[in-house]
Amino acid sequence: MIQVTLKDGSIREVEQGTTIAGLAADISRGLAKVAVAGKVNDKLKDLSYQLTEKAVVEIVTIDSEEGLDILRHSTSHLMAQAVRNLFPGTKLGIGPSIAKGYYYDFESEHVFTPDDLVSIEKEMNRLVKEKYAFERKEVSRTEALAYFKDTGEHYKVELIEGLPEDATISMYTQGNFTDLCAGPHLPSTANVKAFKLMSLAGAYWRGNEKNKMLQRIYGTAFAKSSDLEDYLFKLEEAKRRDHRKLGLELDLFSLHEEGPGFPFFHPKGMILRNALEDFWRQEHRRRGYQEIKTPIILNRSMWEQSGHWDHYKENMYFTEIDDQDFCVKPMNCPGGMIMYKTKLRSYRDLPLRVGELGLVHRHELSGALHGLLRVRNFTQDDAHIFMLPSQINEEIIGVIELVDSFYKVFGFEYNVELSTRPEDSMGSDEDWETATNALQAALEEKGIDYKVNPGDGAFYGPKIDFHVKDCLDRTWQCGTIQLDFQMPEKFDLSYIGEDGQKHRPVMVHRVVYGSIERFIALLTEHYAGAFPVWLAPIQVRILPVSERHHDYAKTLVSRLNELDIRGEVDERKEKIGYKIREAQTEKIPFTLVVGDQEAESDSVAVRRYGQGNAGEKMTVDAFISLIQEEIKSKKILKVDLKDA
Repeated sequence: MIQVTLKDGSIREVEQGTTIAGLAADISRGLAKVAVAGKVNDKLKDLSYQLTEKAVVEIVTIDSEEGLDILRHSTSHLMAQAVRNLFPGTKLGIGPSIAKGYYYDFESEHVFTPDDLVSIEKEMNRLVKEKYAFERKEVSRTEALAYFKDTGEHYKVELIEGLPEDATISMYTQGNFTDLCAGPHLPSTANVKAFKLMSLAGAYWRGNEKNKMLQRIYGTAFAKSSDLEDYLFKLEEAKRRDHRKLGLELDLFSLHEEGPGFPFFHPKGMILRNALEDFWRQEHRRRGYQEIKTPIILNRSMWEQSGHWDHYKENMYFTEIDDQDFCVKPMNCPGGMIMYKTKLRSYRDLPLRVGELGLVHRHELSGALHGLLRVRNFTQDDAHIFMLPSQINEEIIGVIELVDSFYKVFGFEYNVELSTRPEDSMGSDEDWETATNALQAALEEKGIDYKVNPGDGAFYGPKIDFHVKDCLDRTWQCGTIQLDFQMPEKFDLSYIGEDGQKHRPVMVHRVVYGSIERFIALLTEHYAGAFPVWLAPIQVRILPVSERHHDYAKTLVSRLNELDIRGEVDERKEKIGYKIREAQTEKIPFTLVVGDQEAESDSVAVRRYGQGNAGEKMTVDAFISLIQEEIKSKKILKVDLKDA
């Protein structure tokens, strides 16, 4: 018998040679049904793996993140088998699982078409019914090379040749198909239930444009059919909500060939943008921030001093003034350093919190540009906090609480990552360890769950990243908190301490929205263009039934505008039904229909976007109270996706 420690800390004694599947069945029948693999001393193993010595074991279920990864990787093998059955002679590249799916790269004389995806899916379903076991075999490097050379799989041979000579190679076979793979896999093709082939693309072998272009097939797979259906629905919904499409339809912004990656904001888009910026200013003033503005262009020597020239120049734009090199700023922080040094600071002045809605420019490859999500100029809601070392914990917690309060206003959930030192970095090991420990301590004090993202910190310090989750379950990296010991050193920042001597401050770089442009894209898709009343460019549209009601409508809109409620009158000679439908298409939060009865009784017939009502009769004063309360509270109208 051997001892097995389970995830919950409990200990079981099992016979030597018990498989992971046997252990799962021993724990419970229900667990055995959903088990797809096991983690033995933190290493993933197939269900057929035999336990031979004392170990810590966790059963991996199909609905877990790791379980879905195994499901999708197994489905990529299933797809490759189907492709080989249908198109003999096809050569195999790689077929990993990816976020929400998988792909496989193929070299084939046949050029795949969307119609082929239907045929491949049909063959995959047939293979599922055959219930082929995923059988693992471990061989020497020499044996693996011989096998794949014999079968003509030159891409697999190349991969194996890159492994150490003494490496043990694992191969998986299901039916007539064998592939090079580390595993683990599902027990059988029968375990693959809900899948869909999504699209075709070209991909250079190993991502190198000097290599041959292969054909890539993308797919997705889920543990349950209902999960697949939900995912496919949300994909279609994402197309409907695409901010580039809605930006034009709602007259918010546009993008043009005359300035690729440089967005144009229209009057309605500026109203939305200004509402976000006004909210930002209000909340930051309340928390002791002071607003500044720094130049968009600074000389090269300053960027060399900051370290950006060495670590970031490939993303920067340059110009020449008076025979000197200047750089268009990709970040706001160096300007903040210069501002700090304009006067002698005392420990009594710290923490000093300065914020800037600063326009920055970063060079992005044209192929990477994507609406407002990936642009070449954008406004960062940047802020820098200069502090005493003893104030680090309190200030980090203050920023965490600020970010949390902002996202709650918009109805966002979020997850958190702690990003650590990258290879391309500056500073001592000691500084990095101190900074990383400080961020970690603040997160743990707040009781926040987080993942460590190794090597993804800024070149000058570790960071906390906030990934916002939208209504389609997509995540977007927005807020960040970066703790920096390097910039104060680079710019020789100091303060006079209680001892009358100069000391080095510590600083935090942080954003909440991240980029105003990116956040507007996120909000547009999250709300499908139906913004909460406080953000809506036009909050009220008044529809007079006929020309004789125009004067009443104009008087009413004047009353609203005097109260800073954004309203307009639709005076066109169109039928009232047409005007109502158009207001709905433009996602106006409130439409007020006014006719004889309303004009006589100082009232309005209120129609609310998305509710499809016939018009609730309400006095003007009551309506004003209603909308003012919604603007003040920043109320979010909850709409079911499938009813939106």
